Amino acid sequence: MYKIIVADEHPISLLGTETFLTSIKMRVISTHANGISCLNAILADLPDIAIIDVSMPGMSGLEILSIVKFKNLPVKVILLTMQKELSIYFRAKESGFDGFVLKDHSEIELQACINQVMKGKTFLSQALSEYFVIDNYSTKTKVPSDLTSTEQKVLELVAEHKSNLEIANFLFISEKTVESHKRNICEKLELPKGKNMLLKWATAHVKK
Repeated sequence: MYKIIVADEHPISLLGTETFLTSIKMRVISTHANGISCLNAILADLPDIAIIDVSMPGMSGLEILSIVKFKNLPVKVILLTMQKELSIYFRAKESGFDGFVLKDHSEIELQACINQVMKGKTFLSQALSEYFVIDNYSTKTKVPSDLTSTEQKVLELVAEHKSNLEIANFLFISEKTVESHKRNICEKLELPKGKNMLLKWATAHVKK
């Protein structure tokens, strides 16, 4: 049975998460509505898992994550969020989150997330990747310099809402090759997997 700390600024969400975890036989050793008290509890109790709301008074979930990973604590950090801005994801990724779950889908995905992170894997909510919003504060606002000339052209055509077939015809390559270029671009941009993520990013960041 894993020892878990839960933190959420919303009392109803906090109670809901605690109740759900108890129902699946998890041991919640403490709950917190403040980021500072949550961090203090993590440092004192070293739980197996800390499930933390991204938005917290006193100290945000992202700040707590950063400290836990900087100190190399043996604690898996799962972030819960209602925020869908891609910049939040990038900041969390840079700090090394273990799990990233959309609150609206937590009862569906949280148990699977716990199982996966305790196996040493990273869990990203599939629902979250579909709802990501490209915002002006994304840390990935520039086109990477290591894109090949063909990848740069593919990205420009994606930004123009061209289909794979249209891109293939324009560049005299196959649709399969277009898909391969898109995968490479997504990897270089470090975009999470999700429907139309590259189109969303290109529309927001590639100059027409």
